[in-house]
Amino acid sequence: MLRVARPVTATRRIVLASCLGALLAGGHAAAVTLSAKAKAEGCTGRPTVVQGTSLYKCATQGGMHYFNVEGSVTDDGGAGARSGSTSSSPQGFPKVDAATQRSRDSVRRKVLGDELTAEQKLLAEAKAAYANGAPQPTQDEKDVPQKYAERVAKLKQAVTLHEKNVAALQKELAATR
Repeated sequence: MLRVARPVTATRRIVLASCLGALLAGGHAAAVTLSAKAKAEGCTGRPTVVQGTSLYKCATQGGMHYFNVEGSVTDDGGAGARSGSTSSSPQGFPKVDAATQRSRDSVRRKVLGDELTAEQKLLAEAKAAYANGAPQPTQDEKDVPQKYAERVAKLKQAVTLHEKNVAALQKELAATR
């Protein structure tokens, strides 16, 4: 009676082998239409190319789904196959005139400059408190040296954090000019 299970397994292997053979023999195994692949993946909308990759994404019943299409892809009207598109914004996205953008950029530079000034002030205060790794110990820290070591470590960490923040703000400001 175990023989019933064997023909199913053998049949499955035969079907898979014949399908694979038919696809490879036809030479069209790699040529897949994007909409056919999207439909097979369960997409409810049109797939789009994920920028900078060979992946596609689409909406499904469960949320967003990402998939890869192997071989050559033929576009049958799907919007996602335009990987060479130079459009910087999606269709229907509101445009901003040059004067408005310059104004926004100016405000952004001012905000970044203000943040940089505040961060440099905090860095100076942190360096003063750190005193090159030798701040004055308090009476409590004289009694318990471990507390002093912990405070010095926290002060050093604060100096490092403010230095990184200053560097990041300077980099961001340099990119806006």
